Order: sequence, then C-alpha cells, then structure tokens
Amino acid sequence: MSTENQPQDELAGTEQPFVQHLMELRDRLVKAAIAVGVVLAVLALYPGPAALYDILAQPLVATLPAGGKLIATSVISPFLVPLKIMLMTAFLLALPVVLWQVWAFVAPGLYSHEKKLVLPLVVSSTLLFFIGVAFCYFFVFKQVFAFIQSFAPQSIAATPDIESYLDFVLSMFLAFGLAFEVPIVVIVLARMNIVSIEKLKAFRSYFIVLAFVIAAIVTPPDVVSQLALAIPMCILYEVGIWAAQLFIKHTQAPEEKTTGA
Repeated sequence: MSTENQPQDELAGTEQPFVQHLMELRDRLVKAAIAVGVVLAVLALYPGPAALYDILAQPLVATLPAGGKLIATSVISPFLVPLKIMLMTAFLLALPVVLWQVWAFVAPGLYSHEKKLVLPLVVSSTLLFFIGVAFCYFFVFKQVFAFIQSFAPQSIAATPDIESYLDFVLSMFLAFGLAFEVPIVVIVLARMNIVSIEKLKAFRSYFIVLAFVIAAIVTPPDVVSQLALAIPMCILYEVGIWAAQLFIKHTQAPEEKTTGA
C-alpha cells in the first residue's frame, strides 16, 4: 500500500523535541533549587536563623522601651519563625540565579526584538522589587514604629508577638515591592498598545488619588506609612511614562519600524 494515501500523523517528529524541552526544564529547575539550597546552607551556618530574625526585628526593637523584646505565644514559634525568615532570605538572595535559569530556558525561542523587550523588564522589575523592600525596611519601618510608639500610653507594655510581626513585615514588604513595580506596569501597558502615552498622561491626576486609596488600604492606619507608599508611587508613575517612551522606541520589531516609516 502506498504511503502517499496514508493520513499524516500531526504529532510525528514532535515527541523528541518536546522531551528534550522537558529535560532542559528539569535541569534548569534543579540548578535553581541547588542555588537556593547553597544559599540556605550558608545562611544556616552564618549568621544563622536566630540572627536573621534579630536583623529583621531590629527596626521595631529599636523603638521599644529599654529592654523591650518580642514574645512568642506558641511553643514552636521560636523555631519555625526564624526558619521561615531564613528560607525567604535564601530565596531572595538566590533570585538572580533563579531568574537567569528561567531566562536561559525561554530566550532561545524569542526573536532578537523580543529579547530586547523581555530581558530589561525582568531585570528592572527584580531590581525595583528589591529597592521597594529595602526602602520599606530602612526608612518606612523606622518612621512607622517610632510614630506608633509615640502614641502608646505609659500604662501599656509593648511586647509584640513574633508571628504577628512576621506577618506584618511580609505584608509590608509585598506592598512596597509591588508598589515599586508601577513603572513596569506603565511600560507594559504602553508597549502592548493597551493604553497610549497621551492617555497615561491624562490619567495622572486620577492615579494620584488611586495611589492614596491603595496606600490607605494596604498600610497601617497611620499617615506616615500611607505617605511613604503613595508619594513614591506617584513619582514612579511619572518615571514609567518617561521610560515607556524610550522603551517603545528601542524595542520595536522590524515590521513595526517598516510600518512606522
């Protein structure tokens, strides 16, 4: 029987490349996990989980009365909470390696103009997230905790729980880290032609109101933390508009340049 009359198998010849992609993905994930594991082992040796939590708690402890400490209301909290901090720190420190493995897996399937589009966004979004977390730790916490303690009556002994403090810190880190991603959101919206630069400029006044509403929702009910979140968001929105214009100019596909010409 002639093979010309037999139906073509649409999946013929695709199994091996697919398996190779799965194997490469596995190797990339293993390398990323090894990077996190190595950093975790180093942190376990020095400075150790207890010291890491002391570093995290330092902005609050510095505002407590002399001799003030945090307390643990659960039996296993003194063990689990520092361990969580160490795991989170290990992942954040190994994040550049993790992102590099993701990029090495995705990049071969992208065109040159797509690489110019994706790689700067990945790098800049990671840096902005770290900057937001650092801004929260080194500036916001100091101001917020001092402001809160100034309102505490003399008859109250401030002894926060370590688990509650960890939840508060993580929520604040996430809020400020995501808030500092505003320029990336603006750039993506403009680059994907979802919103034009002119509309982004016209939305400026509405975004200022939106920034203060978001700050009032995600931060504690004090004016210091709300201003510390809302004002950088407004500034970063302007930075995003400026960066979007440059980004669109330098990441156009060849056909887009031809069409524009």
